[in-house]
Order: sequence, then C-alpha cells, then structure tokens
Amino acid sequence: MITEKAAGRTAQLSMSRGLTFLIALACGAVAANIYYAQPLVGLIGPDVGLNAHAYSLVVTLTQIGYGVGLVVLVPLGDIFENRRLIMVTLVACMAALLSASVASNVGLFLATSFVIGLSSVVVQMLVPFAAHLAPEESRGRVVGNVMSGLLLGILLARPVSSMTADLIGWRAMFAISAGVMLVLAVTLRLVLPERKPSASVPYLTLLRSMGQLLVSTPILRRRAFYHASLFGAFSLFWTGVPLILASPACGLSQGGIALFSLAAVLGAFAAPIAGRIADRGLTKPATAFAILTVVACFLLVFASGGHVVASLFVAALLLDIGVSFNLVLGQRAIFALGAEVRSRLNGLYMAIFFCGGAVGSAVASVVYATYGWAGIAWCGIAFPLLACLYYLTEMVPRRSAAS
Repeated sequence: MITEKAAGRTAQLSMSRGLTFLIALACGAVAANIYYAQPLVGLIGPDVGLNAHAYSLVVTLTQIGYGVGLVVLVPLGDIFENRRLIMVTLVACMAALLSASVASNVGLFLATSFVIGLSSVVVQMLVPFAAHLAPEESRGRVVGNVMSGLLLGILLARPVSSMTADLIGWRAMFAISAGVMLVLAVTLRLVLPERKPSASVPYLTLLRSMGQLLVSTPILRRRAFYHASLFGAFSLFWTGVPLILASPACGLSQGGIALFSLAAVLGAFAAPIAGRIADRGLTKPATAFAILTVVACFLLVFASGGHVVASLFVAALLLDIGVSFNLVLGQRAIFALGAEVRSRLNGLYMAIFFCGGAVGSAVASVVYATYGWAGIAWCGIAFPLLACLYYLTEMVPRRSAAS
C-alpha cells in the first residue's frame, strides 16, 4: 500500500508507461460519458417522453451532476483509500449507464443522467492519482499524457455516439459504455496500487476546508481564473460554430459538421507538450502562449466573418491547442502544492473553470441570435482578454509569489 510518506520512493517504480496509458485510456472512456447524449437529444427526448422544449435537460442534468461530483466526491480522494474509491465510483457509473439504456420514462432517464455526470468525476480522481504516482521531475509529462487521453475521450464522444446511434440505436451507446466501465473497473482493480492518504478528517470538515483552501491558495485562484476564461471561450465557440456551419453562409450538412468537429481532436495532442514545458519550469511563458493563442483564434474567427470553413477550422485548432495547453499547465501547478490536499485542489480547480464554460455556452445562442457571428467573435475575444489582463499582474514584483 502506498501512503503519503512512501509515495516519493515508490512513485518511479509505480508509474510506468503502461500504467500511464491505461489511466489515460480510462479517463478518456469515462469523460466521454458526459458528452454522448449531446448529439442524441433529438432521439432520446421523444423516446423517453420528454417535452420538446425540455430536451436540453438531458445534457444539463448530466453537467449539473458532474459539477456536484467535483465538489462532493472528488475531495474524498484526500481521506479515503484511492483505489477503492475509484472502483466504487466506476461501478456506480456502470449502473447509471445501464439504467439509461433501458429507461422507458422521463423521470428515470433524467435521474440516471444526473448520476452519470455525478459518477463520471472518477476521471478527476484518476488524474490526481497519476500525479501522486509520478516523480516530481516528470509529473507534468505524466499529467499531460493522462489529460491527452481525457481530452480525446471528450472530443471523440460526439461523433462516436452519433455513428453508434445511426447504426444500432441511441440506447446501445449507453449499454456499450456500461460494458466499458465494467472492464475498466476490473482492470484498474488489478493494476492500480493501493494509496491511502495520511489525512483523517470528518467529511463535513473536509468540505469546509475547501473554502479555506480557495481563500488561502493564490495560485489556485489564479490558475482557475485563467482557465475559466479560456474554457468560457471554448464553450462559446463550440456552441456557436454549428449554427454558422449549418447556415447558408457555410451550408454544411450534419455529417460535415461532425467532420469539422474532429479539428478539436488535434488539439488534444498539445497536452503532453504542455506538461513537458511545465516540468522545465516554463509555466509562465507557456501560459502567455496559451492565452494569446485563444485570442488569435477569435481574431481569425472575426476576420473570416463566419464564411470561410477553412479559416474556422484553423481557428478551432488554435482554440483547442490553447485550451489544452492551459489546462495542463494549471493542473501541474496546483498538483505541486502538496499531496495531502491534491484532490480538493483539483476539485475546486475543475468546478471553477466548469462554471466559466457554462457561462460561455449559455450566452452563445443569445449572442448569435442578436448580433450574429461577429457578436460571437467579439464575445470570444473578451474571454481570453480577461485572462490576459489578470496574467499581466504576474509581472508586478510584489505579486510574483502568487503566480
């Protein structure tokens, strides 16, 4: 069993390339559960008896469940044996997916949608677990590789679920994913080492401590604000771009839009590069690169006027590189703060930037309907510019310790 005291001397032996790949694969497979339903709401809604005006609840409740899980489940990694916690959460995820695959009424399906999101936070238990096992000098590389798998799972989820539903029905997607969760649970149970945190505090005390951590950890607030801004831009773009691609200006079919979305997959390969850069102590300039890359994305979006698919494709690639880069840089920074609070810090980091993403997706349709594609471009520029203004405070000497 790995304890906090033993982690340092066992990490290098424990975190092999094979284990890194397995954890990355698991993160991608689990994270995809949050996004499978997004392109299927038009099929799911009528089948389970959901009112047409409430189709978005299928996705919204999954996202709400995920947000709740980040706050109430992920911190448990700081007080409970990690491998067992991961197994229990994976089994719960499998059960929810199976329930969704057979749900015949709206109440059951929406309840299971919430639990799917809630239990999918197991990915944010696996990422700190990988960071625990990795030696300090290569922690950024390991986290980057794991996050690359997670991002690929997110980005491939939509086209995979669309194709699966087209071939064998939407319910099959949930049933297949339930089987994948079972295989992962068994495999990880056999492969992962035990890790028992040295902390032993009551659960409510643990939750209260998260507020204290947010107040007392400047680097967490800084990195969370950076990524909330960039993730807001990401959600704005990917919520708005299908509208312009399907419009007469671009004229793409749904199949064409699905192919366009594969541009995002290329951005996932930036994550390991960001991890290696962070390991070399270059987090500050790399952060500037990430923020400016997202700014460049929306300048290109504005210049294209929403009429050139090739320009939008390049913009999408720049956006995903910048966001992937910054995500890994942020996690590498907060994971260096101490193993005893790593799960709580990760939960706070993810929950805060998740809120930024929610803001971006919420305003996208309103901005597009009111101001068109130019409005999306200007709004998109505003998000990373906020991060850029805050980044400039890192240049002030008296604030350098909080960077």
